[in-house]
Amino acid sequence: MSICNKTIKETAALLRSRKIGAVELAREYLKEIEEKNPSVNAYVTVCHEKAVKAAEEAQKLLDSGEEISLLCGIPMGVKDNICTKGINTTCASRMLENYKPPYSATVYERLEKEGAVLLGKLNMDEFAMGGSSEHTVFGPVRNPWNTECVAGGSSGGSAASVAANMTTFSLGSDTGGSVRQPASFCGVVGLKPTYGRVSRYGLIAFASSLDQIGPLTRDIYDCAIVMNAISGYDSRDSTSVNIPCDDYLQDIDAGVENLKIGLPSEFFDTAMDDDVREKVLSAVQRLEERGAVIKEVSLPSVSYSVPAYYLISSSEASSNLARYDGIRYGYRSEKAENISQLYKLSRSEGFGREVKRRILTGTYALSSGYHDELYIKALKVRRLIADDFNRAFENFDLIAAPVYPVTAFRIGERAGDPLKMYLGDIFTVSANLAGIPALSVPCGLDKKGLPVGLQLMGKPFSEKLLLRAGLVVEQETGRLSIPCEIQEHI
Repeated sequence: MSICNKTIKETAALLRSRKIGAVELAREYLKEIEEKNPSVNAYVTVCHEKAVKAAEEAQKLLDSGEEISLLCGIPMGVKDNICTKGINTTCASRMLENYKPPYSATVYERLEKEGAVLLGKLNMDEFAMGGSSEHTVFGPVRNPWNTECVAGGSSGGSAASVAANMTTFSLGSDTGGSVRQPASFCGVVGLKPTYGRVSRYGLIAFASSLDQIGPLTRDIYDCAIVMNAISGYDSRDSTSVNIPCDDYLQDIDAGVENLKIGLPSEFFDTAMDDDVREKVLSAVQRLEERGAVIKEVSLPSVSYSVPAYYLISSSEASSNLARYDGIRYGYRSEKAENISQLYKLSRSEGFGREVKRRILTGTYALSSGYHDELYIKALKVRRLIADDFNRAFENFDLIAAPVYPVTAFRIGERAGDPLKMYLGDIFTVSANLAGIPALSVPCGLDKKGLPVGLQLMGKPFSEKLLLRAGLVVEQETGRLSIPCEIQEHI
């Protein structure tokens, strides 16, 4: 097995036993990136010198004999909308093509403090708006399982880099499924934490009431390790929740005996690929065989979740992206002859088609005459969806569902049909609207050999329970890894 195919836990053991050094490890991953990134296009910035220097510092800690984090010396990748001081953070947009933040996101600071080694910044849908990582100035991210297919979005680079062994773990952001869906498409674990559990300070905003940073990892143990590092209160984030964090590794193998898991009838009545339905229900059956109690549950308002999500998220995007005006920072058109043209040309040239579509949708929803009819009504639906989940969690510990109706589709297949793309988010957006945690864990392959993900959702701050249940699924269905013959041709 390649050194670049190991988990955080396995790699940490090798580093501590001196079977490999932190610098050697970083160089191995950088070599992997050099060989595979031209085919996968997961990285948009590779930090060669910084990675080696950080690995040297990590090795000093490893040699010190002091008690150190499991993440010390472990290579990582970070989505390109998470600020890293002095390192390009572009949001995959022409608007921020040369932006180097003067500060770092809290999550990145915490991982640096743990001794993790940044390999580079990861490709994504522009400003996190998309479900395929095709809407990017750097070109689409390709799925390592089949490079003719999408990696999912918007955290496509984050998922693909882990699946292709170009990093040990990565960070993504999830506004409507942007960690879970690419995790499902690429056969890795992805967690969207409870809103407020992980600091958003330094995350470039798309929709502020929905955005949440989460880890993408090879397995459930790794997800717990990263969550232990990035979770917790941050006074710099006004939405951060000041309550104690769990130790996500503690009792992670406690199993699912007597856990009550609900299957939402509204989700399973929705059209989806037969392979997806079969693999998801098979994984749920395995949970039942391990002692969980499985029953049907109704979430009547989730059928309205997609329109509510796109109205709310687009409205917030319209507001958040108003700051990119060609004056203060970001792309500035050189063709403008007056202030009016400067605004118009800078924004029309700086933003891509999908971002402009959502800004226009949000501006329309917030406009006089439509604000109450569209935006306010969407907020009321959001409340109904949250109430549905709250009622369900009075009788159930977890809710199980698919992540996406299909497995990874071909690049360009849905590019001309934004409505079809939006409707694909039916299983994921409700968790963001309700602010609850949700986990994607691989549960098998379809007939084309592409990964399928099972989604588990829980009460606010129940990430520990999600990881417990996810570990059972992983134990029963096996951790997915790309076959060697495919890896060799990436």
